[in-house]
Amino acid sequence: MTSYEEAYAYLERHVDALKTNKTGDERQTDAEVFDRKTLLTIYDLMTSGYIDVVHYPISTGKEGNVFYATDEEGDGMALKIFRTSTSTFKRVAKYIEGDPRFRGVTGNRWRMIYTWVNKEFKNLARYAEAGIPVPEPITFQQNCLLMEFIGDESGPAPQLRDVVPDDPTETYDEVISFIIDGWKDAHLVHGDLSEYNILMWDGQPIMIDVGQAMTTDNYNAKDLLERDIRNINAFFRKRGADVIEDKVVFEETVNGKDDDVEEEEE
Repeated sequence: MTSYEEAYAYLERHVDALKTNKTGDERQTDAEVFDRKTLLTIYDLMTSGYIDVVHYPISTGKEGNVFYATDEEGDGMALKIFRTSTSTFKRVAKYIEGDPRFRGVTGNRWRMIYTWVNKEFKNLARYAEAGIPVPEPITFQQNCLLMEFIGDESGPAPQLRDVVPDDPTETYDEVISFIIDGWKDAHLVHGDLSEYNILMWDGQPIMIDVGQAMTTDNYNAKDLLERDIRNINAFFRKRGADVIEDKVVFEETVNGKDDDVEEEEE
């Protein structure tokens, strides 16, 4: 069996984020993300052939950090590493306990974090199967999720909040379809949809951060749906899009009343 010391020496050669030319803040972030168990998980992903090199951080979120990684062919991927702190555990527990797919899942912090990663992987696959643009899930292990990288060699795709679409109404219609089709076809509600977790790439919006997405039979699903609609409408109103009334989007999503969809009058 490979020792931790051997694995760490290997990782120092293949994980740029572990190298020593770091600022104090970067070293603190590394300590929070790259704990012993996480390092061994990354090592397993490398020796299994999924990852060759972990390069630089793409983003930092409430639950974890996302890193740019490449395989042996040099193809880019996104490696999302979920923090295993007590605060993260408490934050995600409510989304797991309320999901019928994971009913009965209780236990220690690591088991709950592992279930959260499993949940995001399943949600990505479910959205993709329904034809909704999300990063393609590749694999997951422990607190690590590997998925498609949205971007190119110059960096990751920008968030919607940092982009001015050529046609705000067209982009709005596409994002609203994420909500409606997500409910009807994937049977999921994102629950935290906003301009912060939609990327723009080649003029098209792509939904990310779907770990908290709940099934539509969840007791809180309609409340989450209303919040998603409210957030998206508020953002696009500011961008000058022709926005559909919140209640009309809600009815169309839940009851499928296509003929009732009307745009707000200015």
